[in-house]
Amino acid sequence: MDFFSEMPPLLKGFWFTAIPASVIFLLQTVMTFAGTDTSDGTGADFDSDLDGAHSPFQLFSLRNLVNFLLGFGWSGVAFHSVIPNTGLLVGLSLAVGIAFVVIFFLIIRQMRGLAEDNSFRVADTINMTAEVYLAIPAQKSGMGKVLVSVRGSVRELGAVTLADKIDTGAVVKVTALENGNILIVEKI
Repeated sequence: MDFFSEMPPLLKGFWFTAIPASVIFLLQTVMTFAGTDTSDGTGADFDSDLDGAHSPFQLFSLRNLVNFLLGFGWSGVAFHSVIPNTGLLVGLSLAVGIAFVVIFFLIIRQMRGLAEDNSFRVADTINMTAEVYLAIPAQKSGMGKVLVSVRGSVRELGAVTLADKIDTGAVVKVTALENGNILIVEKI
């Protein structure tokens, strides 16, 4: 304990902030990967009416507090011997703590993007443009094929037209569906 007793009070404060924050952070990380952590950091740790906020991220949560203290404490420990000015050191540590919270927010936002439903539904092709892949016979006398892009995925689907024959390579607009999976198209 002589190590801590000989330290300046500010450095002791940084150490006593960094060590518990690191322990809690490690526990949260282990619990998250073990599947015992049911919170994703979006719940508030206090009683408040947050129903009006439709945010995927709550600023005041235990996880954000730990992230802030982790950045604040360890940056204070790391820069104590480099930055002799106490005000500048505390200001830098505060900035690093805030940066940790912002980085966590960006990571959560990216992870939420992975949870989007990108499943393909034929109904999503209505009013979209497509390219004729296999010529479409006139007035529903047969079926052709079109290539249509939905959410970045190109699909080959059967198509019919109510008008004249549409040749390969033509650009068409999907106007409706027939039997739930055949596109009715018209030439643009």
